[in-house]
Amino acid sequence: MAKAYLVGSGIAAMAAAAFLIREGGFEGADIHLFEEHRQTGGSLDAGGTPESGYTMRGGRMFEAEFRCTYDLLSHIPSLDDPSVSVTEDIRAAYEEFGWDDAARLVGADGEIMDVRSMGFSEHDRLDLARCLVTPESKLDGRRITDCFGEQFFTTNFWYMWSTTFAFQPWHSAIEFRRYLKRFIHLFPGFAAMSGIQRTRYNQYDSIVRPLESWLRERGVAFHTGCRIRDLVITAGPDTTVERILLARDGHDEGIQVAPEDLVLVTNGSMTDATTLGSHTAPPPRPPRTSDAWLLWHRLARGRDDFGDPEVFDKHVGESQWESFTVTARDPAFLDALERFSGRATGRGGLMTFTASNWLLTIVANHQPVYPDQPEGVSVWWGYALFPDRPGNHVDKPMTECSGAEILEEVLHHLRFEQDLRERVLATSTVVPCLMPYITSQFLARRHGDRPLVVPRRSVNLAFIGQFAEVPDDVVFTVEYSVRTAWTAVAELLGLDRRPPGVYKGQRDPHVLREALETMRRR
Repeated sequence: MAKAYLVGSGIAAMAAAAFLIREGGFEGADIHLFEEHRQTGGSLDAGGTPESGYTMRGGRMFEAEFRCTYDLLSHIPSLDDPSVSVTEDIRAAYEEFGWDDAARLVGADGEIMDVRSMGFSEHDRLDLARCLVTPESKLDGRRITDCFGEQFFTTNFWYMWSTTFAFQPWHSAIEFRRYLKRFIHLFPGFAAMSGIQRTRYNQYDSIVRPLESWLRERGVAFHTGCRIRDLVITAGPDTTVERILLARDGHDEGIQVAPEDLVLVTNGSMTDATTLGSHTAPPPRPPRTSDAWLLWHRLARGRDDFGDPEVFDKHVGESQWESFTVTARDPAFLDALERFSGRATGRGGLMTFTASNWLLTIVANHQPVYPDQPEGVSVWWGYALFPDRPGNHVDKPMTECSGAEILEEVLHHLRFEQDLRERVLATSTVVPCLMPYITSQFLARRHGDRPLVVPRRSVNLAFIGQFAEVPDDVVFTVEYSVRTAWTAVAELLGLDRRPPGVYKGQRDPHVLREALETMRRR
């Protein structure tokens, strides 16, 4: 019986394991996931305690056309009620407390901005149209700033788009164009964020834990504390992995791989080298070198079909930002936020402070965010795209700030009364999180910088996750990871059933008309 060896335990690897069982007929006991860290789940992590403060590096947004993800999770029972699938639970949560944002942007005066208009000039509209119709091949190596004038980056659209999806002006024009096409159907409700879905709890508890439980029940083996050092590939025109070299508990090991066995590699990591600070201390500076990228570097050396990891892991200044998780023991902040935004907690969506030097965004999701969250404790979250700049109130970069100082900066932009600020500061614990590679998948790239999911002439090797290439779909989404996993399994096993096609709303005249009307609004 063939075996499958998966490098990593993030959503891509777990999805691949599930597809191997569901689509490929594998026995769970023949599937092995190797994870360098002690906790599984990759970037979809969450942890902490009410006492020390909860932590969450980030959260991915969902929408109705995440076809691969919802197909996968429709077979996975939720932990709260095994008679309900994870897909059904996400959709039920959307019906119960979907976003209806009424305070998406907050200006320099602390007032909610009118975002009925995208703020486009005629020149901006022409640039957008030109970007959409430009073939992807013509955008090789180009940045978003190569396609738009300076004024575009001060529009309501850009403030909302960049902070929803974490784009920076210097990021890839290819990825920006893909996002425009992929999410064009969300344009009419974009200011209210009404088409964006969230999981009931944080995504580790809502997705990773149920999926891992389902896999373990079927005998899938999770090997934590194992670092895959290299793959031995046979010489010749075909690509066949014959041996896996790994380190476990300080000892080197080798696994012999038969040609009929499969090896699926999560190459690169957008949350590698993450460092956590505390309420009283900033996050330590990340290390200069990263273990998670070393395997890809070794595999790509001397080859032109395995991509170029240096495009993504050598530009930390262009891929770094910082998030923070706030654990509150007093309802004062969320109550004040409800009054300010006009929306109940969980309904408000993202709130971005356009005058913030850090470009701060906060969100208070439906409570509880953690299944074990005690009564009377609330959790909210935020992030900043320019953490290396001095703050408006705290006169130093966010990267040098403690959690308490970050909270001070947020409260400054909200213009809450002094006594309320002091109360919030006294009853909150803030854990900051610095992520040097978090948007590395958005960096300007060229064709071939990401390897195909199944490289040409590959017999048993595939790449999965955010740094494998899937035409048309968009990175920094759970959907992208799941699609790469399904693609890898289907292609390596020669299955007839393939992943459903990427949604192409730009081909729907009704969708196009509504998007154009939104862009023309003044």
